[in-house]
Amino acid sequence: MADNLKTLTSNLSKRGPHRVMVGDLAFTGLPGKVYTPAEGNGIPGIAFAHDWRTPIEEYHATLRHLASWGIAVAAPDTENGIVADHRGLANDLETALQILAGVRLGEGKVVVHPKKLGVAGHGMGAGVAVLAAAGHDLISGVGCVFPATTAPSSSAAATNVSAPGLVLAPGEDQWLDRGNPARLAVQWKGDVVYREVDKADQGSFSETTLLRRLAGFSSSKVKYQEVARAALTGFLLATVGDDKKYSDFADPTATIKGTTNRDMEWLIKELPENPEHSLIPGK
Repeated sequence: MADNLKTLTSNLSKRGPHRVMVGDLAFTGLPGKVYTPAEGNGIPGIAFAHDWRTPIEEYHATLRHLASWGIAVAAPDTENGIVADHRGLANDLETALQILAGVRLGEGKVVVHPKKLGVAGHGMGAGVAVLAAAGHDLISGVGCVFPATTAPSSSAAATNVSAPGLVLAPGEDQWLDRGNPARLAVQWKGDVVYREVDKADQGSFSETTLLRRLAGFSSSKVKYQEVARAALTGFLLATVGDDKKYSDFADPTATIKGTTNRDMEWLIKELPENPEHSLIPGK
């Protein structure tokens, strides 16, 4: 199993076999983009939410990557202001899912299966994805990349998420703590996989422009993006796509190169209210 997972992870870190088409969500009245394989019947579809002050264009390579592996992606480009309405973006994700399930995409050759729907996001968008999935029976998987806190609380909402979840946490200590991925995973109602992307920081996932990096908003590190993309893609194919070939990506004990697994006991001890919690690293 280990050798097979290693091969799959290596493959998923690169572009997939499908030719990708990019369209505009604006024709539906919702600003944003749609990424699909050129053709496919009954394929999985996800709605993707961006991080705070990070336009969808800065996820172009990631969303093309998902589509190249046969996943249709609808990504609303809303709530980009300084004060974002998290619930509003969650509602936009739900609208995006309705579009995916109800409209022939691409050149009419792409049909998303109505029972193969999921949500995913980065930073603020990861928390928003949880808000959108809470109490939603049709969601088959939720991918959270370096989740940040939201209002209302995504951790509280996770207690009402039955769909399997992936929580990818940054493996590097953050000078500015934007969220508590451990708490999000502990609160999850359904099955959850928790992995840390070794040495990655909060801003490693978006494809931030040079100007924004120089301004100090974020960083863009390709090798961490590749690890996160492989873990996210495999998980979505396993859960939303119901593809048994990738089932190890939804197994919390399976080891993926470039990540560190954390079990529930470790996560609970990391919560500050736990009496055994220590602020001293390694203690």
